[in-house]
Order: sequence, then structure tokens, then C-alpha cells
Amino acid sequence: MDFSYSQQQLEIKRGIREWGKKHLTEEAIAAGYKNRGIAPEIAKAWVDDGWGMYGLPEEYGGKPVDHQTMAMIIEELNHCGGNIPMAPNLLIMFDMVEFGTSEQIQYAVDYYKENGYPPYCLAISEPEAGSANQYMTTTATKNDGKIHINGTKTWVTSGENSDGFIVVCKNEDPSPENKQMSMYLVPANAKGVTIEPLNKIGMQIMPFSKVIFDDVVVDESALLGIEGKGFLQLMKNFEWERCVLLAELLGEAQAAMDDACAWTNERQQFGKGIKTFQLVQEHIVEMQIELTNTRNFLYRTCWKMDNGIPVNNDAAMLKRYGAPALTDCCSRALQLMGGLGFTDETRVSRLMLDCRGFQIGGGTVEIMVHISGRGILKEYAKAAEDPDYLWTI
Repeated sequence: MDFSYSQQQLEIKRGIREWGKKHLTEEAIAAGYKNRGIAPEIAKAWVDDGWGMYGLPEEYGGKPVDHQTMAMIIEELNHCGGNIPMAPNLLIMFDMVEFGTSEQIQYAVDYYKENGYPPYCLAISEPEAGSANQYMTTTATKNDGKIHINGTKTWVTSGENSDGFIVVCKNEDPSPENKQMSMYLVPANAKGVTIEPLNKIGMQIMPFSKVIFDDVVVDESALLGIEGKGFLQLMKNFEWERCVLLAELLGEAQAAMDDACAWTNERQQFGKGIKTFQLVQEHIVEMQIELTNTRNFLYRTCWKMDNGIPVNNDAAMLKRYGAPALTDCCSRALQLMGGLGFTDETRVSRLMLDCRGFQIGGGTVEIMVHISGRGILKEYAKAAEDPDYLWTI
């Protein structure tokens, strides 16, 4: 196995690091958390300088790369020291080019280039339907050639800042037995849309919102993807989304590790450097193990995606292991920095809260056990019948 970066990947990694030093200073990131969103000129610069075009199709001005390289880009971006919104922006753009019509894609790309962020954000969860998507009750009903959308979405990331929504709806019937779901593009300023900001303890740089759709009318052309296949589109989205989320957290936890090691190398107590204390060294070693294991798991999962190997189990296990492990890494960084780490004068507490949030967002770690647990048992059942099958697990 070759774990080295290619020359192209190294150039991209160095380029993003230099870009971050210029645009994503700690002052700029801290302001983004305080102001509930990154400065628009920073998001625009990310796209204008070409970094935000990686992973998008060449015919739309993008720079296609494999999933491994894309994960590296997102990790390096968040290594600047925060849950930088440009990574989720790319997720929305990936959805648009994956499921949109040529007209929808072109509109989204043009908007993205002009503004630095996409024209939509994703609205999935509901007050009574988080992990259990089949219990969502937001409906899309057809009437006189129009689509009428009714329901409430919550925990909509960037909902208060976005100009539109990708709304996941039940087709006609809100009952749990109805598996037919579709995605519709809904402008934020459409009649009947009400946006209510929500507060959370972490990731304020990407604020939550509750969004109410009260007989919101859109054209049938607002359909994104295939009618009735919205749930399958969601599932396809989720596997890559989990990789993106863990790449984000990995970059943040690495930033916490950087700070903790810099502090440990300089801090003096009891007349000697704390780096000589074995309990301090234990924290450092455990943190490095958590970073290394998560990074290996992430890039192996992306490698499997690039080679057409199913990753349903891997993506779920990656999130199940990585989100708590990276939260612990940041928590240990805070512990090493003592009282200073527990203030807002350093970024480690902010990084810890961001990582903790993703034990919930994008699918809880408990649901990841449910998803991967079933899948693993199926894999071993197949392996019991075919001794050569184990290599795929």
C-alpha cells in the first residue's frame, strides 16, 4: 500500500495552507463564529482563487479530482481552525451537479461563482423526524400543474443565510408507510416560507434554522432529480457527506493538536517542562492515535469509493469512530491547556464543541451502529459461504 501524497496533492495541500494563512486568520474565523457566518468576501475568494471549483465537472469550469483528494482539500481547509462553511457549500454543489438538470446545474454554478456560496441549503430533518426519515410529514402535492409544499424542517444548516432550500418531501401522503420522497428547489423568499433562527452551542459559523413551509407553491420544474427517488438520492448523498464531515472534523482536531503540542513544548510547571510528565505524554500519544486512526479510516473509505467498492458500512463506521475520537482529541487538547483552554482566548474549546456536534449531525453515532451493524453481519454471512470474500470487509 502507498500512503504517500502525489505531487499534485502536495501542491494543492500547500496552496490551501498558504491561502488559509492569508484569508482564514484566527481573527477572521473568530469573527465568523461571532457573526453567524464567514465573511462573504472570504467565501468568494475561495471560489475566485479556484479552490472552491475542485470536485466539480470540467464542463462547468470545475476541476475534477478523486474522493481522496477532495477529502484532503476539506481537511486542509478546516485545519485553518474552524468548521469552515466552504466545505458544506461544496456538498450542496455536488448534489446539484449529481441530480440537477443542465439548467439547474448551470444556474447553481453561475450563482456559486458570483457569490462564493451555493443558492441552496439542504432541508431534511423535522421536529418529529430526525434519524427516522420515514416519519417526516412535509408533503409535496400536485394541483393544477403546480407543487404545493407544506411542513416544517428544523436544524437546517445555513438556513438563515441561504437564498433557497433543497427540500425533501413526501409525495402527497405524509404517512410513515409512504416511501415516495422527492427533492424540490424552493426560494427562501417564496410566499409561505418562514425562517426562524436557532441557537446552538457550537458551529455558530454555520447557524441552524427552523423553516416553515405554509402552502409554498413552486413549478414542477423545481424537482431536483427523479420524482419519488429522493430517499435514494439522500442515501447516496449521506455516504459521501459522512466522509466530508469527518474530513472537516479531522482538520479541526489537527488544529487542536497543533495548539496542544505548541503549548506543551513551552509550558513550565514545578520548575520543569510539562512535556516531561508521563500523564501529559499519555494525552499526546492518545490524541495522535485518534488522529491517525481516523485519517487512515477516512482515506481508505475514499479509496474504496474511487474504486467502485461499496462503502455503506465503512462510511457509517468512520463516523461512529471518528466523531467521538476527534471530540476526545480536542477535549484532551483543552485539558492540556488547563484554565486557558477553557476560555475563549484560545480556539480549542470552540474546536471541541464543533466536533461534539457531529456526533449528532449527519446521522447520530448510535444510528451509525445500526447501519453498519446490519451490514457487517451480512458481509460475514457472505464470507462464510465464500472464503475469498473476506478481503472486501
